[in-house]
Amino acid sequence: MRRITFILISIGLLFLSVKIFSRDFATSSFTHVESDNSTVEKLLQQVNSIKKLVRNNPNYNEEIAFFIDMKIMSGKNRFFIYDLKNDSIIDQGLVAHGLGSKIKVDGSQRFSNENSSFCTALGKYSIGKSYQGKFGKAYKLYGLENTNNNAFMRNIVLHKFESVPYEEQQSQICHSLGCPMVNETYYKRIEKLIDNSKKNIILDIYY
Repeated sequence: MRRITFILISIGLLFLSVKIFSRDFATSSFTHVESDNSTVEKLLQQVNSIKKLVRNNPNYNEEIAFFIDMKIMSGKNRFFIYDLKNDSIIDQGLVAHGLGSKIKVDGSQRFSNENSSFCTALGKYSIGKSYQGKFGKAYKLYGLENTNNNAFMRNIVLHKFESVPYEEQQSQICHSLGCPMVNETYYKRIEKLIDNSKKNIILDIYY
């Protein structure tokens, strides 16, 4: 009888631990953002700026915007899909940056709008139409500021790449030639939002 009771208790504890693990796993993707107040504050500042931009321009999507925080290490989630109406992050994932913007030993990073720099350029972008390129379906990016207005000429686009991991890492991930480059699985979710949007979605890359 004691043995049966012990087995039942063990099974109960196992189910409880699985339930707790599942709950933690379901919410873990947002842990990194919620635990860093400075990251959240900076994101909200960028969100307010984007809200003003889309409010005054009927060509831009007023419900969804994309944000990339270049201050966050590339092995961590830093590509945020933001609901402008409900003020919430609805998805996030890893994104690679330009080889020319590789983080140096002292932690410094270089950004550039120049051709052949292979750098990431900071600023607000309008996501244009898709096309079939070297990495399959990709989206043209149009820089809206002096810091990134050469994006189209530089062939800076939003695209996927198989070498970009899906899960967060403890170290930096691969680099692009200046493009925001994401995991294939995450890209499918981004792709769906862009294709279903009747207006151009804004991508904001900041530091």
